[in-house]
Amino acid sequence: MREGLRLIINNYQLHDRLIVKVPEREGGIVYDFCVSGGGEAWDVHTKNHFTWNGGQYWLSGNGACPSAVSAGSAKERYMRVHIWMSPELFCSFTGNVEGEVSPQLKHLVRKPTQERYIRSGAIAPAMQEIVQQIVRCPYYGMTKRMYLESKALELMMLTVEEELQVKQGKHNSTALKLDDLNCIHLARNLLLGNFDNPPSLTELAIQAGLNERKLQEGFRQLFGTTVFGYLHDYRMEKARSLLIAGQLSVKQVARIVGYASPTSFHAAFRKKFGINPGDYLKRY
Repeated sequence: MREGLRLIINNYQLHDRLIVKVPEREGGIVYDFCVSGGGEAWDVHTKNHFTWNGGQYWLSGNGACPSAVSAGSAKERYMRVHIWMSPELFCSFTGNVEGEVSPQLKHLVRKPTQERYIRSGAIAPAMQEIVQQIVRCPYYGMTKRMYLESKALELMMLTVEEELQVKQGKHNSTALKLDDLNCIHLARNLLLGNFDNPPSLTELAIQAGLNERKLQEGFRQLFGTTVFGYLHDYRMEKARSLLIAGQLSVKQVARIVGYASPTSFHAAFRKKFGINPGDYLKRY
């Protein structure tokens, strides 16, 4: 996009565990949104280790970016939106007329030799909506670039606003306990592993080791929707991908994503994407 602003969209299915070694790289302000999929990474030198899961985002400040190794999980749809911004461009938006960054955000703009700041949080519903708009960008050429740049800046605004709230103690980015987070991600994996014939909410809660109320609240906090709202979105995205592939009929796609009635599938797809699945199939 404009100088100092980059956007990367990862949207694919891994059939094997993927391990990537990332070399030392230039710093910058990074906000990274993992919509689905998961994995782990560790610093080559310090061996510090962390994991990521769908529904989380990371805000990273400028600073030293040592070499690292990351590993992506197999057999799961992987969708991630990564935005990189140069410190100069970031300061032009968040600083004063002289380009000096606000004292509240100075921790994000450090020297290249200093350790960078990193914080993770749950993707809020407003963030989730913009990420989906980026992935489904309806424009082409110059207008596509303008649209994606505006959405990248909108995501920056929401991320910075949440960062300011965290620093002021007004936002708890880790309200869920680690054990609950693991249970919610387990529930999500169980749900998506049986998306064509899902368990009931009660069965899912028992399998995940949570009560139904905490499971629903956890889904809303992490993914911005209910348990079965999340399942519905996944089914529709799966159906869309199958239609784009162009190897199956609409009726076959409906059956694969768990709809016994083609009529119900037609209605759900049209409500989600504003177009009939048959017309969508013709586009590709």
